Amino acid sequence: MKRGLESFSALQVAEYRIFISGIVMLPLAYKQLKTFPLWNKKFAAICMVALFGNLLPAILFATAQLELPSGATGMLNSLVPLFTVAIGFMFFGTKLISRQVIGVLIGLVGALTLIYGSSQIGIVGVPIIYSLMVIAATLCYGISVNTIKSWLVDLSSKQITGFAFFVLLPFMTVGLIYNGFFDIAFEAENRLNLTYLSILGVFGTAGALLLFNQLIKFTSAVFASSVTYMIPIVAMCWGLLDGEELNLFHASGFTLILSGVYVISKVRYKL
Repeated sequence: MKRGLESFSALQVAEYRIFISGIVMLPLAYKQLKTFPLWNKKFAAICMVALFGNLLPAILFATAQLELPSGATGMLNSLVPLFTVAIGFMFFGTKLISRQVIGVLIGLVGALTLIYGSSQIGIVGVPIIYSLMVIAATLCYGISVNTIKSWLVDLSSKQITGFAFFVLLPFMTVGLIYNGFFDIAFEAENRLNLTYLSILGVFGTAGALLLFNQLIKFTSAVFASSVTYMIPIVAMCWGLLDGEELNLFHASGFTLILSGVYVISKVRYKL
């Protein structure tokens, strides 16, 4: 996203990210087209996943990335399990398991420790609205995760992911044309950043969502969303490769995050 924003607007980055993901997933969606739900509860659920699990987060993250460092964005992403628990309890009738709550809280403390200990990814001086955009995106993910677990359990991860992008693809195509994306995308100075966005769409969006949706079906919404606690660790590692230093807070946060995921993973699931 950071590289893409050097050449394109935040809206164009979000639209192209979903567009290229939709193109990649189109063959899978086409093969499953006979099972595509029309005008029923499952169709509404697919639209909710498309909106809250794909479109809105893509726009919010791209816009926030204009001002927030990548590391700070990654660390705020660790709020997803908390919103998953809260939304599941308030709107989807999910029963809270004490071990899940404890694990989520341990992971959150670990994420906050990482945020506090990082001198290179602070958000001091940046308008709070950009941080709130990331938080809003994590709220959207919480809605999407609970929707999949509650209403789409009988669909495969390929169907869920493929259908969600299938719903969005026409709108993204029209949006990109209207915003003049294709007029500048293949200009020499923009080709490399277009490649970065394509990699983001294929691997970081389509591929990642396939795996993530499969994980939701195999476990619980809370456990699946807890993998976002690994994002601060990835952000920290990229910072290390980029010359940032690690300290005791980083090590402590890393340990707490892994501990939280371990506690959540000890809950037994019926597969």
